[in-house]
Amino acid sequence: MGSTKSISSTYQEFEKPEELDRFDRELLYAARDIAMNAYAPYSNFRVGAAIRLSSGIIVTGANVENAAFPSGICAERSALSNSVSNHPDDNPIAIAIAAITEDGLTDDPVTPCGNCRQVIAEEESRTGKKIRIILAGKNKTLIIESIATLLPLQFNNRNLKVNLP
Repeated sequence: MGSTKSISSTYQEFEKPEELDRFDRELLYAARDIAMNAYAPYSNFRVGAAIRLSSGIIVTGANVENAAFPSGICAERSALSNSVSNHPDDNPIAIAIAAITEDGLTDDPVTPCGNCRQVIAEEESRTGKKIRIILAGKNKTLIIESIATLLPLQFNNRNLKVNLP
């Protein structure tokens, strides 16, 4: 008979961006700003992501929709692609994500979709370092210390090492 195990999530919650340290606040504001550059004519749901690299450089990305679904790209994957393409040896240490609708910043923080969670997990695996995740909303900001909180049972490179008889 199998045993039952549990998975729990731990994160910090802040009511106002002013409560964050200046580096996290700067990243959050960069994500909100870049969300305005999103190309979202179908959903009107603009998402921005800002990544701080270990050198302190901030790289950004916005979602880009396409009439030929699912040819678009999420902001998180856009920012991570920017990071890997332009700064391959400068590891991401934090990512901030913000979403804007026609009413402004979403009331509650939005979390990365499943695809983006997997890509963030792969980046943590590639670099061997955790990436802090800062999720911005009008009513609160959440800080999560690693993608493992959002994707606890990850598919990763260890799953690909199969020894067949």
